[in-house]
Amino acid sequence: MPELPEVETLARELRGALVGRKIVGVEVRWPRIVAAPDPETFARRLVGRRIREIRRRGKWLLLGLDEGEWLLVHLRMSGRLTVEDACAPDDVHTRVVFHLGDGQRLRFSDPRKFGRMALTACPEEWLGDLGPEPPGLTLEQLAGMLQGRRVRLKPLLTDQRFLAGLGNIYADEVLWRAGLHPLRPADTLTLEETARLHGAIRQVLEEAIARRGTTLPDQRYVLPDGRPGEFAARLAVYGREGHPCPRCGTPIARTRVGGRSVHFCPQCQR
Repeated sequence: MPELPEVETLARELRGALVGRKIVGVEVRWPRIVAAPDPETFARRLVGRRIREIRRRGKWLLLGLDEGEWLLVHLRMSGRLTVEDACAPDDVHTRVVFHLGDGQRLRFSDPRKFGRMALTACPEEWLGDLGPEPPGLTLEQLAGMLQGRRVRLKPLLTDQRFLAGLGNIYADEVLWRAGLHPLRPADTLTLEETARLHGAIRQVLEEAIARRGTTLPDQRYVLPDGRPGEFAARLAVYGREGHPCPRCGTPIARTRVGGRSVHFCPQCQR
């Protein structure tokens, strides 16, 4: 579930909690979460390493370590990172534990076991297929990217090779904000509609980041200290099937495309 606003929030929160600290021990409790290298080498090479920086690329967290390596973390559907005291109660869904040098630990829990981690000196080997970052995307770039694309808007916006970071929640919210139907072919947008889409992408993501992301009732995403994100109260269409559209009052509709849920207003997004 975590998308760009949630991962950006985690990166900002973890910088203050982790940068400068040393990893003194690693427990890999679910070996398949480690994509590279093998779990034993992964744990051994991390011990004694100091965290120098934390950044985001798409939905990936990147922890820059001394000696030039990077710890890459993808939360996927249900991954959660928590900074806590080493004596804190454990969780049956804990998959990896990073022990820090001052009696605390960074714990990765993941009920659905879809999360992935990798230790690498070259992040581009893992991130090279990602599309551009939405915050830096210009209107001209977006217009060029849409040309010749017959794909429907919702699947296109959630394609990480097209645009890095958007998923189900924010694609639905962006398209509602722009007044565009999620099943509209991308190459049929006028320049004015493309401008609306561009503005909606920036506005929705900026607002969601300012409110530290979206915590849904399943509580899969929370901040590292357990606080929820606050953007759920601002959702216009996602998860609101049957509720009135905030703009026109028409009941929000829901359908499925390519295995994904799509929420939209039949009146505002014809």
